[in-house]
Amino acid sequence: MTDNITSVGGGNRPDTGVSALKGRTGAGAPAETRGKTTIADGVVAKIAGMATREVPGIHSMGAGMARAFGAMRERVPGGGGGGGVTRGVKVEVGERQAAVDLDVVVEYGVSIVDVAGAVRTNVISALERMTGLEVVEVNVAVDDVHLPDEEEGAEPAEGRVR
Repeated sequence: MTDNITSVGGGNRPDTGVSALKGRTGAGAPAETRGKTTIADGVVAKIAGMATREVPGIHSMGAGMARAFGAMRERVPGGGGGGGVTRGVKVEVGERQAAVDLDVVVEYGVSIVDVAGAVRTNVISALERMTGLEVVEVNVAVDDVHLPDEEEGAEPAEGRVR
């Protein structure tokens, strides 16, 4: 978990009773500066995962084995299908900064460079807007390309051997 201290200052003017770490305290202090905001790593990972999935051209997330185990887990009753949002997302969160690593599968025919750029833009925008953390990097690893005739988890209709 990380601590993100919320403080309201005067922009570029010198601090007028506002500390960068704690904020001004006492009866005259604004409510926004009284206390500490803590953001869990899992929250940052969920926001990054949702922002990635919003980008057109992203088929799914996670490296091969993670996708395979995730698909199996989703089919099992009570298997905890809720972990899918953070599949393929790794985050490092500090006091004021975050770094994100993403494993994605793109749709066939899209420009991978354009999709990766759109993912970076969307993830950075969502995280900075929702958490106030500075996103220092978003690394996108394209693990696979989804072909139009591929079915998720499809097995051949007939096996070679009966």
